[in-house]
Amino acid sequence: MEKSESSNSRNWGVLFRLFAKAIADEDDCRKIEALSKLATMSEHAPESILVRTVPMLLELLGSPYSNSNANVQEASACCLAYISSQGDMAHLIGHSDAIPRLVRLLPNSDGSFQMALLKCLRRVITYWIPNRVSLASHGGLETVLAMLETSSGEFKEILLEILSSLALVREVRKFLWNLRRVDLLVEAASHGCMSSRTRAAQAIGLLGLIKRACRALVDVGAVPVLMHLLTEGTATAQVVAGNSLGVISSHVDFIRPIAQAGAIPLYVELLCGSNLAGKEVAEDVLCVLAVNEENAVEIVENLVRSLRGGDARAKAAAIGVIWDLSSYKYSSPAVRNNSCVIPILVELLGDENFDVREKAAGAVAQMSQNKADRAVLANSGAIQRLISMLEAEDDVLRDDAAEALVNFSLDPSLGEQISCILENPLFQNMQLRVMQMRDADRHMEPSLQDPLTLNPAALSGIFH
Repeated sequence: MEKSESSNSRNWGVLFRLFAKAIADEDDCRKIEALSKLATMSEHAPESILVRTVPMLLELLGSPYSNSNANVQEASACCLAYISSQGDMAHLIGHSDAIPRLVRLLPNSDGSFQMALLKCLRRVITYWIPNRVSLASHGGLETVLAMLETSSGEFKEILLEILSSLALVREVRKFLWNLRRVDLLVEAASHGCMSSRTRAAQAIGLLGLIKRACRALVDVGAVPVLMHLLTEGTATAQVVAGNSLGVISSHVDFIRPIAQAGAIPLYVELLCGSNLAGKEVAEDVLCVLAVNEENAVEIVENLVRSLRGGDARAKAAAIGVIWDLSSYKYSSPAVRNNSCVIPILVELLGDENFDVREKAAGAVAQMSQNKADRAVLANSGAIQRLISMLEAEDDVLRDDAAEALVNFSLDPSLGEQISCILENPLFQNMQLRVMQMRDADRHMEPSLQDPLTLNPAALSGIFH
């Protein structure tokens, strides 16, 4: 076999026959050696060969348990674990009798044999999602929960990783909630490999959609665990943890406590990062957290720091949220009362980065609808900058500038400050079109109310 393996053109048919002969031998050492060799070679073997080995491995696992063949069964479980990560083999293994056999062996096993069985189950349900349902339906969930009560160290870590996969099945989450063992999900999000912790965090978010379950999750420490993942996790883990923490924050009782726990700076950091999915999650959650007045003030303060010291991407992201907050009744006072926001936005109208200029123009156009904001905008030099933007090549910049200038031109309290607007020929050309668009908007029946003036608990679905 070793000679054949070193050849560039392996004869897999010959190798399989040698393997089958070794497995049929009564010498357990030969069986174990052959199983070890197959595990090593599985990543290179054709799937057609691996398919033929699975029934043989299951037969070894199904033989009566005894001390004499425990080592062979252990080697079989290890080999099956390696094979399950190749191609569609986890799918094939799931459709065989492997999962029930592995579950039946667990209670009577110990030591390295039990570890091999658990690692095999972990791989089988990781590489083929429907296997999770199969494991749960064949008593695997009850077995895992029972073993968690007495396990520690690496055994417990693997059990928690298996549980994190199972918890993505709706019926499993329901089972855990009915048992009042949601603490195990929080523990699974705290231990194990990052992908497993991410799955547990996702399960927490899904279960958190239920108000009573959400409270139970908070009571057993879900918030600091999710915040840790939001800080230290991989890019995927940060998005999932941020999403799940957002589900919890959408329940009225937790909007302020989550902010007090330090979540707002973490979401602003996620917002200003390079992860587009994280940016979307952060923007949604910050708008929900801003329902609370104190939260809104803190959010705006953090966004201002990003406007001052961030790169172009961070500035554009921060402006986008300020734009959102300035349009909602509950959060617009926090934007308006921060003395730094408008002067910085006016300055950024001339930023060299197009995305920053475009976002700033949109936010200024939005804020110019309010009389108090218009006065501050005018005194900060916004009018001249907006007039210069009427010559921009980009349609969006010109339209936002024209929209804001129309709002200024209709405000008699600004006195002589608007004369330069009314006398500008470019503005005169665009004014009529803006007014016509406004008339059309007024005749349209409103289809939706401001979505974030609703009970925040009703918003949890946006994080599903």
